[in-house]
Amino acid sequence: MTHSAAAGSPSDGWRKSSYSANNAGDCVEISLAAGLSGNVPVRDSKNPASVTRFPCAAWDEFIQAVKAGHF
Repeated sequence: MTHSAAAGSPSDGWRKSSYSANNAGDCVEISLAAGLSGNVPVRDSKNPASVTRFPCAAWDEFIQAVKAGHF
């Protein structure tokens, strides 16, 4: 996992979680931009300048664990 600064909006290739609340800005967003070198950038919409990148394999494992009800 790595941290970096980045800015943007959903129109810049960021997608909000369908489970995020629409009020108060409690949103987790992932980047849909191409050319990310095998990483999935994730950010909190309240702090879009701070981006954490996860290796694709780790992100896939996390998504499968969520779907399986482990969280």
